[in-house]
Amino acid sequence: MDMAGVRMPIESYPLQALVSEPIKPVMPCVVMSNTIHAYMSQSDKGELVIGAGTDVYTSYSQTGGLHISSHTLDAICELFPMVRRLRMLRNWGGIVDVTPDRSPIIGKTPVLGLFVNCGWGTGGFKATPGSGHVFAHTVATGVAGEPTAPGRRSGGAVSRNRLRLLTRSQPASSESR
Repeated sequence: MDMAGVRMPIESYPLQALVSEPIKPVMPCVVMSNTIHAYMSQSDKGELVIGAGTDVYTSYSQTGGLHISSHTLDAICELFPMVRRLRMLRNWGGIVDVTPDRSPIIGKTPVLGLFVNCGWGTGGFKATPGSGHVFAHTVATGVAGEPTAPGRRSGGAVSRNRLRLLTRSQPASSESR
């Protein structure tokens, strides 16, 4: 974006996940808790995939802090006591890009033909279907919703109701603008 002369309020943080030993099917969906900043699902192989929240510091390290994984496992085990008996096979880290207010940016930039869909952080893969519809609508019409416009102030309040509308599976209608 710097090469295009567009500044984006994006910060990068380490994000971690863990995988348990395989077990018989117990979880047919993704369970996510914003309170404990974790999610859990079960893979086709039977492994429980547990995702943690972001580390508290910006970094490009892909290892993350051990305390984050430990805190996440403690919280998941409180929600699902059966997890206490499982061995964790792998732990890995990656990088997520987020905005200061943790709300995504979908919109056009001042550069002709350059659109952005970024800042999803930890919710990106779960919000991708709705994001795709909104982004396609934005590219097709050139109209972006206010709370996700690239020029919004990072300290400004974002309407959660409006954001939910923009991330549903249907594009926002012109009446809701």
